[in-house]
Amino acid sequence: MKGGGGGGVYSGKRRWKGLVIAVLGLVFLSMLVPLLFLLGLHNGFHSPGSEQQSSPSIGLGGYGTKIVIRDASNLSEGDRSNHVDDLVKQFAPTLSKDILKNISHPAENETKSPSAMHDNEEEKGFSAPPHADLQSPPIENNPKAGASVQIIDYAKGGVDQSGKSCELKFGSYCLWREQHREDMKDSMVKRLKDHLFVARAYYPSIAKLPSQDKLSREMRQNIQEVERVLSESTTDADLPPQIGKKLQRMQAAIARAKSFHVDCNNVDKKLRQIYDLTEDEANFHMRQSVFLYQLAVQTMPKSLHCLSMRLTVEYFRSPFDDTEASLADKYIDRALQHYVIFSTNVLASSVVINSTVMHAKESGKLVFHVLTDEENYFAMKLWFFRNTYKEATIEVLNMERLDLNNQKLQFSLPVEFRVSHSVDAQSRTEYLSTFSHLHYRLPEIFQNLEKVVVLDDDVVVQQDLSALWNLNMEGKVNAAVQFCSVKLSLLRSYLGENSFNKNSCAWMSGLNVIDLVKWRELDLTETYQKFVKEVSHIVSTQEAQNEAVALHASLLTFQDLIYPLDGSWALSGLGHDYNVDVYPIRNAAVLHYNGKMKPWLELGIPKYKGYWKNFVNREDQFLTDCNWNS
Repeated sequence: MKGGGGGGVYSGKRRWKGLVIAVLGLVFLSMLVPLLFLLGLHNGFHSPGSEQQSSPSIGLGGYGTKIVIRDASNLSEGDRSNHVDDLVKQFAPTLSKDILKNISHPAENETKSPSAMHDNEEEKGFSAPPHADLQSPPIENNPKAGASVQIIDYAKGGVDQSGKSCELKFGSYCLWREQHREDMKDSMVKRLKDHLFVARAYYPSIAKLPSQDKLSREMRQNIQEVERVLSESTTDADLPPQIGKKLQRMQAAIARAKSFHVDCNNVDKKLRQIYDLTEDEANFHMRQSVFLYQLAVQTMPKSLHCLSMRLTVEYFRSPFDDTEASLADKYIDRALQHYVIFSTNVLASSVVINSTVMHAKESGKLVFHVLTDEENYFAMKLWFFRNTYKEATIEVLNMERLDLNNQKLQFSLPVEFRVSHSVDAQSRTEYLSTFSHLHYRLPEIFQNLEKVVVLDDDVVVQQDLSALWNLNMEGKVNAAVQFCSVKLSLLRSYLGENSFNKNSCAWMSGLNVIDLVKWRELDLTETYQKFVKEVSHIVSTQEAQNEAVALHASLLTFQDLIYPLDGSWALSGLGHDYNVDVYPIRNAAVLHYNGKMKPWLELGIPKYKGYWKNFVNREDQFLTDCNWNS
């Protein structure tokens, strides 16, 4: 009995000791597991010799400010925390503001003023008469590089890593956008979104710290409040009155969270979400803005379309006495000064004629031949019948109804090309205008004439042009202002392997004196057709053919046949260059609005519009009915 009872007590003691040892083991393990977890966080779950995958860089693809973020996995704990803090301080809470401000630019590369351009021309031609007072990139990974942030501002003429600037890519859009940049709207909403991203980036790491329960609850509450406000508000006007205090509380909580060592991987992941979202949004808005700009500059304004339609309807509604028969002799009189204008724009051609007549010493000697298409023919006829221009004579020709050797003509306007090149390590963009296919039928259209002056419909005449008719062209065919900032060597892609003087200057349409007699002797129309055939089989679409072939054939057809006019005769660039000096504008005989921003468009450069609007007949009833004056 006694022995059996003593064995039971001893056995109970053994079981008790086993339980104590088991409990102590569990306590030890419970302390060891968190310690191992913390050590894993400290080392980023990588051994010192392991290679961590580099994180990709984020770029805005050439549309605006470009941001390059490189990996910082090789930094120490303190350096990595400072690295993340530096990133957050750099891009938050003003990340959206900085990026969107730079995205809403157009890049404006410094361009050379036309006055300086003309001063540097290699050839000085026939001078204009004395001036009279006139009216006024790819994504990069670099795991070994230290953390760095690179910002490229295209709005200041910056270039991306591929060396391309905004202006080289989008042309005059960038110049226009820079001039019309608007201040950022709804800045408070954007600041709230930026702080919300930063708070979300830090919150998971703070929530894992047992000693920071209060800060964790405060950050969660701030995040929920801001999310609720943003779900109900899209503009600053929709925000509640106390939003400023909520933003201050969130800023204070974020500042406290930054004072702790946090999980860099989690913060980095959250911040990259910002970059990705911003990149997609920036690319979308940039492409949308460029598309709308191109649509605006290539579409006829509603008021001008209304004018053309109203004139056409009125032409058939109220027949008028046609005076063509009585003026037929003037149309072929070689003693008169004949001007040729290619246009489908009633108002633009009217401004060209009006400005020329207003400065002519003898308006009775002027004969204008307006060449247009069938769609605008009747509007043109009625407009020039209703409006008189002193004693000048005006003929309107429907080119699509004109038969030349039983061949139907297709109407085409002068062609403009955007030429991008580098000068002194700086990118420049110029707009080069040249003859279209229809220009090379001039000797056939005007068989009885010996000389004509061809004017584009985007020019304004400021001086008497009669001196051009006494011009000795020294056997040349085309008297034009040369564009020596663009050499033929820059146009090798258009000119191909043909033999040409690479140092020769390109020439501009806009103001051209054409010797039709010499043209016929040299049969330049046939020469032009030969060059067209050389390139046409390479170009697939008709649209591309009209653009690429015209420049190729025009420059080669008139090689060594250009008589250089002095730069004071015609000043170009008013349709794309915001930096043209006032002095050369006032002294130029002809102002040429080459480029996308024509003076009759809303997107036209405002400070140059006045020179064009001075010659618009604002009192015409059709312009009033179509709200053009407004």
